[in-house]
Amino acid sequence: MLSRKGLIPDDYLLTRLAEDVQQPKFTTKARKARFVAKNGTCNVAHTNIREQGRFLQDVFTTLVDLKWLHTLIIFTMSFLCSWLLFAMAWWLIAFAHGDLDEKGDDFVPCVTDINSFSSAFLFSIEVQVTIGFGGRMVTEECLSAIVVLIIQNIVGLLINAIMLGCIFMKTAQANRRAETLIFSKHAVISIRNNKLCFMIRLGDLRKSMIISATVRMQVAMRSTTPEGEVIPLDQIDIHMDNPVGTNGIFLVAPLIICHVINKDSPLYDLSPGDLQNNDIEVIVVLEGVVETTGITTQARTSYLSEEILWGQRFVPTISVEEGTYAVDYSKFGNTVRVPTPSCSAKKLDENGGTAWLKLHDQATPRPSVRKRRLSMRMRQHTISPLA
Repeated sequence: MLSRKGLIPDDYLLTRLAEDVQQPKFTTKARKARFVAKNGTCNVAHTNIREQGRFLQDVFTTLVDLKWLHTLIIFTMSFLCSWLLFAMAWWLIAFAHGDLDEKGDDFVPCVTDINSFSSAFLFSIEVQVTIGFGGRMVTEECLSAIVVLIIQNIVGLLINAIMLGCIFMKTAQANRRAETLIFSKHAVISIRNNKLCFMIRLGDLRKSMIISATVRMQVAMRSTTPEGEVIPLDQIDIHMDNPVGTNGIFLVAPLIICHVINKDSPLYDLSPGDLQNNDIEVIVVLEGVVETTGITTQARTSYLSEEILWGQRFVPTISVEEGTYAVDYSKFGNTVRVPTPSCSAKKLDENGGTAWLKLHDQATPRPSVRKRRLSMRMRQHTISPLA
């Protein structure tokens, strides 16, 4: 809204969405490849698939999943091949009936004005595309010509339905709508409502809403079962407290999605040091129905250990201007440092929670408070020159 009013340029807004604004840099050890990239693509390679024929059993989905170049090549070749195939059929009918030889005025051909393969190819295009220039036409002389005419019309309708449906589905794919669903570059961990919480921010750049939007989170990490089985990629669901208090979210303005780190959370035992030393990836999935098309869409992202900022929280992005709520997307990923215990949620609960933290802060004055007290004492003992 600020950009539409001319307060912030559009190009500045778009660059600030992906900008790292005053975020601390962590130096960590090299980790394995991430499971879900920041743009939502899954970093999974399927190898040694022996039953390739299964993809041909679902031809439509295979065509939709292909790249645009391959789809356009198949789209063009399907029409060209059908035109050439039926052109050959029309030429054979004309050759068998003798239409290619010059006859008298009393001779009735199967198809008028078929003198070569080129004219048969042009007639095949006219039949399948229903152009009908009027120069060539099927007569009632040959039954085979009538049968080929019916078959070509049916085949042409099938090709049109499949290929046009494939092109439509590729242009209206749900992942296109996900391009305007944005996530914060970093996640944060801080105290919220007297609880240690893991938080991310998400938003929608379009005015058209995402209906019945829901958010899910998973932690992907390496784990070992009590029986000794090693799970290289264990996906653990984590509970979230949505800001509207229900399972769905009302994504009109940027929202902060919060996960309370309690005893049921996989992050319960992790301190700031443990978080940076472990290979942990938090996957966030936003699902909903596009208001304009009714198609279900899904946006994904993930946060590695070094992308989780301990002791920070997101700055507000919403303000009231002239009776309208304005969203400043230049502050979408900005965070500020806040007092946060540098211990795990488990240890914090063992020590009495945030109540113990408040008592500890009151008993131990901050350096700034000690400086102010010292300066006040020095002023009291200072003798004025006028005295």
